[in-house]
Amino acid sequence: MNEIILHYVLSALFSAIPAVGFGMVFNVPKHALKFCALGGAIAYTSRLALLDLHMPIELATFLASLLIGTIAVYWSRKYIVPRPIYTVASIIPLIPGTFAFTAMISLVDMNSHGVTPELIASFIENGLKSISILGAISFGLAVPSLYFIRYNRPII
Repeated sequence: MNEIILHYVLSALFSAIPAVGFGMVFNVPKHALKFCALGGAIAYTSRLALLDLHMPIELATFLASLLIGTIAVYWSRKYIVPRPIYTVASIIPLIPGTFAFTAMISLVDMNSHGVTPELIASFIENGLKSISILGAISFGLAVPSLYFIRYNRPII
């Protein structure tokens, strides 16, 4: 039990680092960096927990980005800071780098060693998985802001 908790805590700590680093690169205000770190930790750890429950990575990523999008709407209203300051840095740990890298390596191998059915299958599988995960991230971040912004305003 302690190993599982330690795994989640370490994952949260190590996923907060790229979120803060990305926030620093794009000049996020200093007072918002702690929320970027917390958002990155929440996003990655919630996706990891959903993956441990045998959920597909696309759905787990969508739910994790939906969660961080909802939290960011709350933070942006509470601290009167634009929502993308929190969300963009927080989703950095969710980016599907391994799948995109594997797809590109398959494409390079096809160029240098010739086209084989295995390389085509690897390229298509990893490329589609990357695109699906990126779509899940963007859709998960967009839904809360669309709902909460539209919810409090009249239609006409």
